[in-house]
Amino acid sequence: MIILMKKNATGEEINHVTEWITSVGYQTHLSRGVERTIIGAIGDDRGRIQLKSAAFLPGVEKVVPILKPYKLAGREFQEKDTVIQVGEVLIGGPAFTVIAGPCSIESEEQMMECGYVAKKAGAKILRGGAFKPRTSPYSFQGMEEEGLKLLKKVGERTGMPVVTEVMNTTDVDMIEEYSDILQIGARNVQNFALLKRVGLCRKPILLKRGLMTTIEELLMSAEYILSSGNGRVILCERGIRTFETATRNTLDISAVPVLKELTHLPVIIDPSHAAGHAKYIIPLTRAAVAVGADGVIVEIHPEPEKAFSDGAQSLRPEQFYRLMDEVNILEAAMRDGIGGLQ
Repeated sequence: MIILMKKNATGEEINHVTEWITSVGYQTHLSRGVERTIIGAIGDDRGRIQLKSAAFLPGVEKVVPILKPYKLAGREFQEKDTVIQVGEVLIGGPAFTVIAGPCSIESEEQMMECGYVAKKAGAKILRGGAFKPRTSPYSFQGMEEEGLKLLKKVGERTGMPVVTEVMNTTDVDMIEEYSDILQIGARNVQNFALLKRVGLCRKPILLKRGLMTTIEELLMSAEYILSSGNGRVILCERGIRTFETATRNTLDISAVPVLKELTHLPVIIDPSHAAGHAKYIIPLTRAAVAVGADGVIVEIHPEPEKAFSDGAQSLRPEQFYRLMDEVNILEAAMRDGIGGLQ
């Protein structure tokens, strides 16, 4: 339920309503706008009839049921887009945000070169994998904490926030210490214990869609994080598994406008994992800009043929420079409304 307070509702009335909602077994989430306050009552639907009584409390204008199963992620609760700030970088704002870096952190030299390339080209956030979920137990599993130290070091030298994946609830505190954004990968999108744990974090969460996850399931996973107290969630479309074998996965580009309609959370695209081939990354990034995504996360490597993981989908420095040039041109065209795009 959403409790819409009157424009002239006092702080005392708002506090009284939140206390009453808590007393009947619901959690409260406040959204304070310029003109009025909205209180979300989150909990078991069995108390829905009792919640309707909130309409008679002082300062309440009306009580509105939330029809979607995702309460906090939906636009019914918050119509205005959420903009997430990480350092000086805004995700979900007017600018298209590019996140770039290697799939796996392999060495200080490799990480420093990737950081230099990303910074020089104009990327805003540096990525790097320290813990790698691999299909084969014999594949490179990442440098773990040593990799995190390198990632943080390069981030500080380049002045870029950093993002890396967390796979285990026991590693959250350690990864939060080194990283500015915590990533939940496709394999853990419905690891509910992990989702609830990162919901307690102070850092933003980059939540990737699973290989077989519907849009509603993705939003319900985001709901786990939001309902645990962390409202800074970034959604990522990274391709889903279909019958097609020409690419690693099938990029669901239509997910962007659908998500933009359903949720206030920022939405980015991972064309690297969607395609699995470096030659498709630039055209898919163009599509991300054109369809209204808030950014992309791409993989780069100074020597993809020597990469410990995902070399085939990693851009060389010169390819990444070209990608950034094209992003800037297309973003300007979208902003200026060339060709009737706006």
